[in-house]
This record gives sequence, structure tokens and C-alpha cells, in this order.
Amino acid sequence: MDFLRVVLLLLGFLPLAAAMYFDLGEQEQKCIIEEIPEDTLVTGNFFLEPWDVTSFSHSPHLGVTVTVRDPNQEVQLSKRYGKFGKFTFTAHASGQHHLCFQTNTTRFSVFAGERLLHLDVQMGEHSVDPNMDRTKDNLQILESNLQHLTSQMTYITRQQEYNREKEEIFRQISEETNSKVLWWAVIQTCILLSVGFWQIKRLKDFFIAKKLV
Repeated sequence: MDFLRVVLLLLGFLPLAAAMYFDLGEQEQKCIIEEIPEDTLVTGNFFLEPWDVTSFSHSPHLGVTVTVRDPNQEVQLSKRYGKFGKFTFTAHASGQHHLCFQTNTTRFSVFAGERLLHLDVQMGEHSVDPNMDRTKDNLQILESNLQHLTSQMTYITRQQEYNREKEEIFRQISEETNSKVLWWAVIQTCILLSVGFWQIKRLKDFFIAKKLV
């Protein structure tokens, strides 16, 4: 039982997440692309800080605009946040989603300058409570981690289904391309044979006309 509890705890703290950071200039927008299956809950946490920590501003006007576009390039989420925040959305269709971030600073603002954006994107309906390890209720710990594992399994299942759909589409495209290449080769062969027979006939008619045959 102790071994099982340790395994569940270790697996529970392996979230399906992507952590990264990148720089943002004044009014600059940068996007990341995530392959997200349908009906998947996505949670993002970010924090904006300056490259030069000595120039850090506490202005409430400093912030980030988050825009999410689905595979059809339709805006699914567009909201302005402060220096740090959390956004969530549910994918309505499987495919590439664009997560775009833009600062609201300008070169004329008192808190202008290049910024560093820390971003953490998690996929799944349940996240591990960071305070859960402090509780003495082992049953509550197991319940929380089982919910988290169930969420991860659901996400993995959806990801596999999405990959199978992509493989099926790729296979159909490959078969169509191979079929077109085959027919093009047949057409080229027919054209070459037709031109060859025509040249032979013209050459034969020329020899007959010149009474060389």
C-alpha cells in the first residue's frame, strides 16, 4: 500500500505542462502554437518582468493582452491582464491553437523596455494542489492524485485519438498523391509512345515519298 501511494504521488506531480519564457518588446506580439485535442481544458499562468530588475515598475497599467485563436483562426479568448495572471479556455476543435501575448507598453511610457514573459501551460481538468502535501489526510491526498491521473489519462486518450485522425488524413493524402503520380506516369508514357509512333510514321512516309524504300 505504501509503494502504491508513493507511485500515485509521483505520477500525480507529473503534469501535462509546457513551461517556457520569451522576451517581449513594446507593443510586440508573440505567439506559440499548441496542438490541442477537442474538449480539452487549457490553463495558462504567466508572469511579466523586465530584463533589468532594477527598472521594475509597480505601475498598475503595465500588463499583457492574451489572445487565443482556434484552428479556424477565430478568436476564442481575448483579455487584458496585469503583470501576472491566469487564463483558461476549452478547445472546441482539435488542431493547432495560437496563444498570443502582447504588452501594452510603448517606447514613450515611463515603464517601457524589453520584458521577459514566463509562461506555464497545463492541459487537463484537475491540477495538483500545492498545499495538498501539507495535509495529514492520506485519503484526501490519494483522492486528489487519482483525479489528477484520471484527467491526464483522459487528455492522453484524446491526444491519441487526435493523432490517429491526423495519421488517417495523412494516409489519405499520401494515397491520393501516389494515385495522381501513377496516373501522371501513365499519361507521360502514353504521350511518349504516341510521339514515337508518329515520328516513325512520318519517317516512313518520307522514305516512301523520296522512293528510298
